[in-house]
Amino acid sequence: MTQWWIDRGVAGFRLDAVDTLMEDPALTDNPTQPGTNRFGDPNQMPIHNTNLPELHDVLRDLRAVTDKHDSVLIGETWTSNIQQLDEYYREIQMPMDFMFTMVNRISAPEFRKQIALAESANGWPVYVITNHDMIRSYNRYGDGAHNDDIAKLLAALYLTLRGTPVMYYGEEIGMQNNDPTRLEDVKDPIGKLGWPNEKGRDGERTPMQWNTGTHAGFTTGKPWLPIPDSYRKYNVEAQLTDKNSILSFYKSLLTLRHKDAALLDGKYVALNANDPNVLAYVRSYGKKNVLVALNMSATEQNVSLDLAEHGFENTNGDVLLATSDAHSINVTEMKLAPYAVVIARLN
Repeated sequence: MTQWWIDRGVAGFRLDAVDTLMEDPALTDNPTQPGTNRFGDPNQMPIHNTNLPELHDVLRDLRAVTDKHDSVLIGETWTSNIQQLDEYYREIQMPMDFMFTMVNRISAPEFRKQIALAESANGWPVYVITNHDMIRSYNRYGDGAHNDDIAKLLAALYLTLRGTPVMYYGEEIGMQNNDPTRLEDVKDPIGKLGWPNEKGRDGERTPMQWNTGTHAGFTTGKPWLPIPDSYRKYNVEAQLTDKNSILSFYKSLLTLRHKDAALLDGKYVALNANDPNVLAYVRSYGKKNVLVALNMSATEQNVSLDLAEHGFENTNGDVLLATSDAHSINVTEMKLAPYAVVIARLN
């Protein structure tokens, strides 16, 4: 079947919930654990229906077919440690790193730890911050006061790391969850089953917000899910003309990423390993070096980076993109506003 689609021009396959492909043929019950899940059922240790050895036999067969045609396998691979992720790298070219999404707060130490784990794996990192099964990143990480700045910060993070970012539609305009408030409005079976403790995934699956027209320009009919009132500001048309919008920042960032060799293919060099507030690193490709500094706190931070420790001689840089008006920096005396982003070429 894989071969049939490849022959018709398919470039690759996204393998959904791939770790649950196989179950114990005898349908053996999983061992129970203390407590209950969001549906009120006993918690389980999923040893008979998740990540069974037979799954990896199937994935190796798929990989053999796709390798012959330079096709790609992208896996929705939920893992709890780097060893599991490494095993997937032997079978799937691009297993998504969902451990990254489990950092559910803006934290320089926690993101630094997850990046280091991904860098230690034997493959090309694939970073995700949200998808169709999670509360949108705008809501998950926002603090109610700096949400737009935090959305730009997250963009700068996963679009400047070594690897491939997987974007979920609407992240680039700051789309927000629109969770149902009544059981009769729920469409998702998970929400119907778990209400009211589990409202389901409808909130993160609402239509794309294109403009301020009827149903945010998505359809002239009635959409499957309702659109939040925030669409009046958070839509493509409005943000295209606002140079300070989330969308404008994404466009500038992606343009920079697409043309800069250091951001595309450079190695990742971690800086200021013990800083609890600022995540900083260099993407280095030959003599091209790009510094990324991200203030992951709600307060202004004074930052001094020791580049010489990592073999970089210069401490001055030209700003390529920032959420402030800076044009040049001295990395030994940086002052970063709350949730500020600075991306600079080291001279």
